[in-house]
Amino acid sequence: MLDGVVAQSKYPLAYHITPLHGLLNDPNGLVQFNGKYHVFYQWNPTGTKHINKNWGHMVSDNMVDWERREIALAPSEYYDKDGIYSGSAVVKDGILYLFYTGNVIEEDGTKKSYQCYATSEDGVTFDKKGPLFAHPEGFTRHVRDPKVWYSETEAKWFLLLGAQTNELLGTAIWYVSTNLIEWEYLGEILSADSEAYMWECPDLFELDGQWVFLLSPQGLPAKGHQFQNIYHSVYFPVVRAGSKYEMVNEKMLEIDWGFEFYAPQTFEADDGRRILYAWMGVMEPEVEQATPTISEGWIHNLTIPRELQFENGKLKQYPVPELALLRKNKTTYTLSEPWLVASDEYAYELLMDVESEASFTLSIKDGTKLFYDVKDRSLTLERINWLTQQPETRKTLLDQPLTDVHIFIDGSSIEIFSNAGTSVASARFFEEGPFVMRYEGEITGRIDIYELEHKNPLS
Repeated sequence: MLDGVVAQSKYPLAYHITPLHGLLNDPNGLVQFNGKYHVFYQWNPTGTKHINKNWGHMVSDNMVDWERREIALAPSEYYDKDGIYSGSAVVKDGILYLFYTGNVIEEDGTKKSYQCYATSEDGVTFDKKGPLFAHPEGFTRHVRDPKVWYSETEAKWFLLLGAQTNELLGTAIWYVSTNLIEWEYLGEILSADSEAYMWECPDLFELDGQWVFLLSPQGLPAKGHQFQNIYHSVYFPVVRAGSKYEMVNEKMLEIDWGFEFYAPQTFEADDGRRILYAWMGVMEPEVEQATPTISEGWIHNLTIPRELQFENGKLKQYPVPELALLRKNKTTYTLSEPWLVASDEYAYELLMDVESEASFTLSIKDGTKLFYDVKDRSLTLERINWLTQQPETRKTLLDQPLTDVHIFIDGSSIEIFSNAGTSVASARFFEEGPFVMRYEGEITGRIDIYELEHKNPLS
């Protein structure tokens, strides 16, 4: 968003949620309350390091035009004095409930986590209520990120937490309640992970008749082209099995094969859509601290909002249709001939409709490129690493012919949706100089390119 230090940045973002200044990370408390969309997010307003986490707050009628609100939750109590960590939001009886993890570091260095809640009648001011229950036995202090939802069939509320066992294995635990205040411990919701040492930001929901589990495991080894980043976000279908759930096929699938995508959270909109936001920022610490925007006093952004569907065992992600409100000037090109776009503009939407597939290269500026190789049906995203100044890539293999590519470009971010949202990649890139897009390929089809509006949120 074009306010605060981002408005003067060399790498401005015109329509993504950004911090006013400082560091932004996980999306939190996604909810629709009294008809308005609320997006909270982890925010350090005092600098660009991962300390002093607050909940920033933005509100919108359409997920395009945003109003920036005051900090919703700030460290202040014995149970959250060193950080307001991630969590979720629900509405009950006209009251907005925020659930979060309070981070505490004692004078002797001991670290503790408290699962807490706050309430609001107006969605503007929030009243902290304190911890919900004692820390569960059998787990390290790494228990966090409460996700709460209501089950119509059981007429009960459930609370899900990412956790680490005393044996240093990643897992998730859950609780049940009838009133959001008194909670009964149900144990581990899935068997502990023998590969990951921590599960963060778990999410469980029913989508198109299938229960789907989302989480961000830490410590997974690379497998083929998957899990190439420092941390990952995955999904897998599950089924209820007594007091637990079980994976349908024992296979975790990466939600996003790009460079920066982490801590996704979903919510159900009033119209029944399941919508996701994630953090475009998880990086190796040395890469993060080399990010060019740090010298400007800010770092990171959220993804665009994405509508989810589940079909034939796959999670599908689509840019929400409200984003079409950003469109202005439109240009159309054929995909069978080269083309070039050179402009002072830096916010674009590209819709590629493929009639018959062939290899192609789409370049953005000089060092950021998307390749499609028809021989192995591979998509490869290449960029220049801003720490090493060397090219680096992420790659995925499609299991079907290429039919469509939908791309959102915003200054220093790119989000790629292909084959009806079954293959998605997100990344940041930092290149100075004029904005130039070049295409070479022999695909039969067309591409529509829209320039997109720049958004300055209300204060």
